Order: sequence, then structure tokens, then C-alpha cells
Amino acid sequence: MYDLAMGPEMSQQAAPDTPATTTFNILFVCTGNTCRSPLAEGIARAELARRGWKHVSVASAGIAARPGDGATGHSVTVAARHGIDLAGHRSQPLTPDLVAWADLVLGMGPSHLDGVWRLGGAEKALTLGDFASGAENGYSIRDPFGGPESVYQDTYDELHRLVGQALDRLAPILHP
Repeated sequence: MYDLAMGPEMSQQAAPDTPATTTFNILFVCTGNTCRSPLAEGIARAELARRGWKHVSVASAGIAARPGDGATGHSVTVAARHGIDLAGHRSQPLTPDLVAWADLVLGMGPSHLDGVWRLGGAEKALTLGDFASGAENGYSIRDPFGGPESVYQDTYDELHRLVGQALDRLAPILHP
């Protein structure tokens, strides 16, 4: 569970001499789960692998997602350029089960938090930008949907920076 005031805690606490075997679950949320949140999920997976954090899981969902849609073509292309494979991504709607699964929910903008709050996740949800910066300013990541590939590249660059900052904030409690 993540307490925004106190910081993240592992879902289950291990005895002091027992290594923790639980995961910390991060859910990225956007609107359709075809652009921003799949990019953030892919970036996070790559960064977690680079850091060797095998005990952290990530997923993504959309507050208005249709189940089973692929990531947009530009998302797949831009991600591939950075060694991230989104070809197999399938969108999924935000559900109570996903909110319950997550220890931390990171929305792409304030409107995405409304859906999380309605499903009982208010205490563990912030925008990715706010969490990464440690401030609560309602930071929104521009939706690239329908734009040219250059806009998707800009979104990727912004998400790469913010996901890295978010993981840096979590490092004191999640670093193996």
C-alpha cells in the first residue's frame, strides 16, 4: 500500500531476518490505454530491468479503454526506437480489481485520478508528474493521440524523464 503522506510500504511485511518476497505494484492510467499509459508501462519495465528491481510489477489501464485495442502505431514505433516492444500491448479498462492490485496508481492527468478515486484508490493515486516532482500541481502529460510521430516522441521523452524520477523517489524503499 502506498500512503502519499508517509511513503510507500510493501504490501506484506517480512520478518526482520526474512527476505521480502512480495511485489510492489505500479499502475499507470490514461484515457484509452493506447498511448501514454502503455508507453509509461514499457518505459518502467525497461528501467526496472536496468535497475534489477525484480520485485516491482507494472501495468497500465484506461478510464475509457476498450478491451483489447493495441497501442497506437506511433506509440509502437517510438517505443521500438528506444528498445521497448509495445506490439503485444492490449488495452484494458480501469477496474476495481486493478486499483486493488496496485500499491501506487499514477495517472497521466488529474481527470484520470477521478476514475481511480471512484474505484476506491484515492489514498494511493497521484498524477505521474506530481509524484515524480513531489508536488501536487495537477501536472498533466499531453495526450499525443491523433498527432504526428514527433508529438509521440515528445511524449515518450517526457514520460521517460518522469518515470525515472518516480522510480528515483521510490528507490529508498524499493531498491533491492
